[in-house]
Amino acid sequence: MENNVNPIGIFDSGVGGISLLQCIREELPCEDIIYIADSRYAPYGDKEKEYIEKRSIALSEFLLEQNVKAIVVACNTATAAAISKMRSVYSLPIIGMEPGVKPAISMTKSGTIGILATTETINSEKFKILTERFCNDCEIIAQACPGLVEKVERFSLTDDETHKMVEEYVGALLSKGADTIVLGCTHYLFLTDVIKKIAGEGINVIDTGKAVAKEVRRRLNESNIMSGNNRKGLDYFWTSGDTDKINKIISQLWKENSEVKSLPEKYLIA
Repeated sequence: MENNVNPIGIFDSGVGGISLLQCIREELPCEDIIYIADSRYAPYGDKEKEYIEKRSIALSEFLLEQNVKAIVVACNTATAAAISKMRSVYSLPIIGMEPGVKPAISMTKSGTIGILATTETINSEKFKILTERFCNDCEIIAQACPGLVEKVERFSLTDDETHKMVEEYVGALLSKGADTIVLGCTHYLFLTDVIKKIAGEGINVIDTGKAVAKEVRRRLNESNIMSGNNRKGLDYFWTSGDTDKINKIISQLWKENSEVKSLPEKYLIA
């Protein structure tokens, strides 16, 4: 089909979705990918649902202008707030994120699962439905983590303030008996080492990046739009934020040289 060689579009409120991009790149090495860091408007976690919907539609419009064949919402908050609206507007495959509650249930021994997420994700109807669907005999404790997204956006992954914040949020879950912690925000994956160190031995830490990457592959296959390229896929980065700043951070997270371009002005209106 003609659009097999078209790129996959990915967006996040900032650089956190680079963690998912890494999983998708590993799963789909020949696909071209466009990534948008909407850093000018990060974090989404403290924004109203309608605002997040507007940003998600604006970013989707830009990606469609780049002829993407699928859109991945690399943000739990945007998935919860906007993916239903997006799917009602667009016909191409749209893949979102949700906290890995189901695998957590299979791993917990104490029956108590903790979820680290943004306030907007926790307050969303989608999150409520998710936890009610899978909770059964397990207790699910959601912990909002204000400030952590901003830490990742500044590449402050290991400083004392970050450690103190993670200690507070993880400690709140451990104090209630959680033996399994779900990372409910793509930004938090870059704090995995700190989270695991504070949580200690015997505590499971779960993210859904690899599962989402496999779902992207499945949806491309289902729609018969897998790339026929035999070469390594190309990566294109765009941002609504400061390009120099975001380029430096993405290069550190992505561990490859990157060139980040500015989104056109018409897509900067919320």
